[in-house]
Amino acid sequence: MSSWFSSAPATAAAPAADPNAAEDHPSDGSKLKTFIGILRKFIGVADLASVRFSLPSQLLEPTPNLEYWNYLDSPNAFVAIGTADEPVDRMLEVLRFWFTKDLKYAKGKPCKPYNSCLGEFFRCNWETDDDAPRIDTSGLRKSSPPGSSSSSTKSSKAAIPAGLGSGTSQAASTVSVPQLAANPTKPVRVSYLTEQTSHHPPVSAFYIDCPEKGLHAKGFDQITAKFTGTSIKVSPGEHNLGIFITVDRRDNETYQLTHPAAHLGGILRGALSVSVGDTAYITCPKTKLKAILRYYDEGWLGRTTNKVEGIIFRYDPENDNKTQIKDVPVEDILVRLGGPWKEKVVFTVGNEPLESHPPEKQITIIDIAPLNVAPKVLPPQEKQLPNESLQLWREVTNAILAKQFSKATTVKQELEEAQREKARQRESKGETWAPAFFVQATDKTGIPSLTEKGREVLKRAQVGNWDLDGVL
Repeated sequence: MSSWFSSAPATAAAPAADPNAAEDHPSDGSKLKTFIGILRKFIGVADLASVRFSLPSQLLEPTPNLEYWNYLDSPNAFVAIGTADEPVDRMLEVLRFWFTKDLKYAKGKPCKPYNSCLGEFFRCNWETDDDAPRIDTSGLRKSSPPGSSSSSTKSSKAAIPAGLGSGTSQAASTVSVPQLAANPTKPVRVSYLTEQTSHHPPVSAFYIDCPEKGLHAKGFDQITAKFTGTSIKVSPGEHNLGIFITVDRRDNETYQLTHPAAHLGGILRGALSVSVGDTAYITCPKTKLKAILRYYDEGWLGRTTNKVEGIIFRYDPENDNKTQIKDVPVEDILVRLGGPWKEKVVFTVGNEPLESHPPEKQITIIDIAPLNVAPKVLPPQEKQLPNESLQLWREVTNAILAKQFSKATTVKQELEEAQREKARQRESKGETWAPAFFVQATDKTGIPSLTEKGREVLKRAQVGNWDLDGVL
């Protein structure tokens, strides 16, 4: 989850006699006990992000927040968006990407990366295979008009979408299954640029670019957080209106994907986990299609289910008043989907309830089990600028990895104090800080724009050029 601790004075560990000496690494139980002790001071505070406090280095993941917080855990799901010819299938491609964007939380445990400093930036590439199976549901819609109750039940097994398998629950349309091509495809390059554009409130802007596929995504990241005593509720901030994905080759078709609220739970049990119990929306005004995803975090006797149910339906962009699945007229529903979002999600074409279809008629849109977070291609160290995330935090990271926690905390405090001093100098001179790569620090539309410098950085990244001479 995005960083919601601040660059305020740290709660430091007692300094060791030798700051360069390796210290005992605290156990997970010890780290959690310290973590809870700090959080208890903030019970009832409306927004932890506005309070902004700092954790001791031994509780941190040695990763900058801007590096950690991205949506390309499975970039091959992203580059497949816009491949299908039918609007409904393209919405399914967007949904497939949606269920992979936070793979790190489905497959791993939550962690706390470093806070971002104002003006800090991060850039990287992904080299991904164009191997996500093609989505084509036309065979399921041939026997009757889209949205009719018989469109799915009358389809034969032969009408299962090409590229999605045999139609059994085991035949998955997952981003991990490669296409059976005679010749291996050239990897597709996706470039990423993000910058901390505001400190109060903490906001970062991001831009994802894939010119080869005529595809880009952008948005602002900002959260609010509240500690209830048993869990931390994390919600989108006022400037975070979601991810905006544009498909250039489909007449600039744009999808807005809004974030649901999430909970960091398991604090009292000593096993942190992320659960979602809210609603998310994906809208495309050009195709007049909308998806509603309803998440359920608890089931019978309070057991965590991590289930999601959803629909794709026709909507009126000029009168977008359907916020719950039950509000949508049955005749407008084109697709139903559901399942445990940390494991496997399936869908059926038509408006009949998902559970009314036998397993062999339920198509797997994503199977999380075989997936892993994709590695990034990073700029060489000698090409990184001082305010680039990996360079800015390098000394802290090296100290944490060496278990020199007192040294890490000292260096971290020095970085934080340097940021405060820069802010004091700007204030005394009456200067207003402006981002380098994005036109505005925040925007009520939730859609950032790149500066000429930002465009040049991405242009160079697309050809594998990490040199920023002449850019800044």
